[in-house]
Amino acid sequence: MDKKMTSGQIAKKAGVSQKAVRLYDEKGLLKPSDYSEGNYRLYDEASLKILEKIVALKQIGFSLEEIRDSLVTGKAENVKEALKIQLKQMEEKRYQIEKVILSINRTLERKNDELDWDDVADIVLNVSQDIKADERHFDALKHTGKEQDWYEKIFESLNICENEKVLDLGCGFAKLWRNNWEDIPKGTEVTGYDLHGSWADDFDDYIRENKDRLAGGVKIDLQFEDLEDEKTWKMINKDKDYSLIVAHYINYELKDPETFVKRACAVLSDDGMFSFNGAGLSSWHIFFKKAFDEMNIKADFIEDGLKEQERAQNECTSMLERHFKRVEKITLSNMWHYTDVCELIAKIKDIFKDQEKFICKYQDKIESFFLKKIEDEGEILIEIGSSFWHCYKR
Repeated sequence: MDKKMTSGQIAKKAGVSQKAVRLYDEKGLLKPSDYSEGNYRLYDEASLKILEKIVALKQIGFSLEEIRDSLVTGKAENVKEALKIQLKQMEEKRYQIEKVILSINRTLERKNDELDWDDVADIVLNVSQDIKADERHFDALKHTGKEQDWYEKIFESLNICENEKVLDLGCGFAKLWRNNWEDIPKGTEVTGYDLHGSWADDFDDYIRENKDRLAGGVKIDLQFEDLEDEKTWKMINKDKDYSLIVAHYINYELKDPETFVKRACAVLSDDGMFSFNGAGLSSWHIFFKKAFDEMNIKADFIEDGLKEQERAQNECTSMLERHFKRVEKITLSNMWHYTDVCELIAKIKDIFKDQEKFICKYQDKIESFFLKKIEDEGEILIEIGSSFWHCYKR
């Protein structure tokens, strides 16, 4: 007969507190194998193995609920897959921690003794924006691997010629330039602007390390300034008449987009082009509206969202037309490939964050609909487009 252990004894053997043992009992992870005459919990060697397993899984980041539902109760169909998912989550957390550390260090180096609480707020904002941008980009890479690189498409749409004088406002990680590095035409001069503590710091390093691979006469310079600060535009005005100004994926970060556009127009040459992307109709909204219509699921919130997006798009167009004589909207698109229903459900939840109850209500029906599509067609193809405005003074 196995020797019984009290909660204190089993806790000591596993290196945890008695309080933890009681918590695991309450959560349904570790039940006593017996009770003493005084009704105290007793545990055997099998209980100790379960407790050690709980401790190990907690160490690698599993929540108590995950341990109970997927592992300790034996419901996990694939332990390897569970570990892979956990590894991905831990890598994401590590990435976020590293991004915060990098931003704090760079802010300390830049500001030294002049720090105030506004700098802390700026760090939080920049980290949050960069992480969200990265998540969107890596999601796109995962599902558009069979398609032409997105930033190659954007680069081609700009028709950059030799000896262009380019101003890139809010360049960030600068995939527009990195992904087309050796195709930048001869003599092109690019001046990029962004904030310290963003991914632009990494681009600054990239420029120094890869300048020898550029075509003859290509120059790329990076300035760390706030694009909504009047002092920054006084600097830009000293070297104006840019033949191409690029302001991509910055619109939603601007407090005053119209002043920004007005300033950009003032430093654009008479024959130049200002490329801007702002509000537009979401291809995801359009796709899911059509899918829900086919499922006979009424989703008024999608229609409302599209109406709001159309209003914002019209406002953006009108704003640009107040400063430029000719405004042309172009749409670039890529096909997204899905073969996993769970990833589509995750995308729905990400896009419609405030509709959790709605999605839960119809989740089984939505999953069945997309699963049949995948079974019938092999994959689900979704055309996702982004709108860019090419603006001219004449």
